[in-house]
Amino acid sequence: MTKEKAKKRIDELNQLTNYHAQKYYDEDDPEISDFEYDMLMLELRNLEKQYPEFITAKSLTQHVGGTVKEGFEKVEHEIPLQSLQDIFDFDELKAFDERVKKALEVENLEYVVETKIDGLSVSLEYVDGKFIRGATRGNGLIGEDITENLTTIKTIPKTLKEKVTITVRGEVFIGKEEFEKMNQEREEMEEPLFANARNAAAGSLRQLDSRIAASRPLDIFVFNVQKSETISFVSHDEALQKLKELGFQVNPVAQLCGDIKEVIKEIEKIGENREKLSFGIDGAVIKVNNLAYREKLGVNAKTPKWAIAYKYPPEAKETSIKNIICQVGRTGAITPMALLEPVKVAGSTISKTTLHNEDFIKEKDLKIGDKVLIQKAGDVIPEVVAVLKEKRIGKEIEFSMPTVCPVCGAKAVREEGEAVTRCIGSECPAKLHRNILHFVSRECMNIAGLGDEIVEDLLERNLIHNIADLYDLKWEDFASLKKDGKKFAQNLVDSIENSKKNEFYRLLNGFGIKNIGSSAAKQLVRKYKNIDNLAKASLESLTMVADMGEKRAQNVYEFFSQEQTKDLIKRLKKAGVNMQSEENAMLDERFAGKTFVLTGTLEKYSREEAKKIIEGFAGKVSSSVSKKTDYVVAGEEAGSKLTKAQNLGITILTEDEFETMIL
Repeated sequence: MTKEKAKKRIDELNQLTNYHAQKYYDEDDPEISDFEYDMLMLELRNLEKQYPEFITAKSLTQHVGGTVKEGFEKVEHEIPLQSLQDIFDFDELKAFDERVKKALEVENLEYVVETKIDGLSVSLEYVDGKFIRGATRGNGLIGEDITENLTTIKTIPKTLKEKVTITVRGEVFIGKEEFEKMNQEREEMEEPLFANARNAAAGSLRQLDSRIAASRPLDIFVFNVQKSETISFVSHDEALQKLKELGFQVNPVAQLCGDIKEVIKEIEKIGENREKLSFGIDGAVIKVNNLAYREKLGVNAKTPKWAIAYKYPPEAKETSIKNIICQVGRTGAITPMALLEPVKVAGSTISKTTLHNEDFIKEKDLKIGDKVLIQKAGDVIPEVVAVLKEKRIGKEIEFSMPTVCPVCGAKAVREEGEAVTRCIGSECPAKLHRNILHFVSRECMNIAGLGDEIVEDLLERNLIHNIADLYDLKWEDFASLKKDGKKFAQNLVDSIENSKKNEFYRLLNGFGIKNIGSSAAKQLVRKYKNIDNLAKASLESLTMVADMGEKRAQNVYEFFSQEQTKDLIKRLKKAGVNMQSEENAMLDERFAGKTFVLTGTLEKYSREEAKKIIEGFAGKVSSSVSKKTDYVVAGEEAGSKLTKAQNLGITILTEDEFETMIL
């Protein structure tokens, strides 16, 4: 790899790891598995080792991920709560052992091997045996004061058995059975399920309302003494024993090992028995036992030099695909879902998993009835990782993506260059919420007051089933949505009535035809004048509209070919919604096929006025300069767009020259 490519990849990895760290640590809503994140970090660490000149302060190899959530008091950790360097094989572990022994100038070392609990790391502070404060790790140096939430956890002692002043570190988690029970209850209450136990625990602790934490089955294992003013220790295993005597619930798996060979045996033992554990783990932690040695070894910017984390490979289990069904999302995306013979993976029972799209199924050569391997790396999203083709018996069934929407029966289309198959039905119930919010938005029909919550209420009460139903709603329907909602109801009724007079292009934009926004809608109105002409337009005719192109034309043609669309237009006509252009005079299309860019400050026209004029002459206004730009209208203090236009040899117009063109 060249230096240039290495720098580019390091920059990409920094961006990716910081994004996913924020999703994981700050939002408790990861988008990728722990294993995938670990692989990104491993690649980054290896590249930085090879090209240290490209290491930057933003790299997560240099600091701990996580920030302080707004609403919590900040807590400065006197002893930083560091993270651990991850390793993935025993060769790396042996190299760690050799490195530590060399630094200490010893021939052999004792280690303590512990399970790496999959939860949220916290510090607990005690003064004279009384619990006074608890905090999250945060970024390692500064965390969040979550004392009130931590006091709801029964296994955190409020008073220790001795009057000691001590700060300890532990991991808050939710047990496997408790997590499954909690998700079952949420499913019965039709509440969204938690992706995994770690997120549920972290999300519970980082709530401003402590009653939420109290309602969750949170638990804790304490695994380290951060600071002690009244007791001194020689070794880690001695400290763990003392923590038990003080009343703490310590990590139940903490084995003292005489050398690295014993360490490897213990790691293998934990791996073999991880399913039997009542709590989730994401690895094993190996710590130097002698505390004086730890002091001598010291720490790096982010990690201690005396400890390391061994990550187990993702757990995979065999099961079979009983059936493949399709679900329709709010955008109309049709996603195939495998119904599985239930199987326990990484502590959870898996009975279904997404198959993403048609390409994924073809790539894996998946069939209904296949035996497959399911992996749930990091307890996040289960996925089919392999098809066991050697176990096929000839009764497996090929799966094909539907050609019609399984919800509404409208046409299902997969556009060229896209992986997703979509329902294009204008009245599909699965898309309805999103479609209505788009239809009533400011750039479309501009129905003020019809926000997300109101639309949700209307849907839940079965008052609307498609866009046209909005125009059948009465004052009473809205008044019932809010306490003392008389004025609110009248405002909404007036806003809906006023929307009937909107310009025709707004209605077209509101239909939500794929890739047809305000500008394209105006071009269609300019050419076809009214809804009837547009609905009858041929594909060839649509393709000839300025800036339309084959894809957009196809989207428009298919939209107006649907029976649902015909019914929608009929009902909107009956309601009195405007469906024709107000332009009666001969159209002047002097700018047809031309693209303008406006930059700087114009004296005689606002940006919006100039844009309307250009579009009125069938031109197009773009926000950026490219080789496809025909004219740049430059006002006072024109900046980089003007420079780029000059470099590309594009025609530059002063405001006076522009005015000459439009008169």
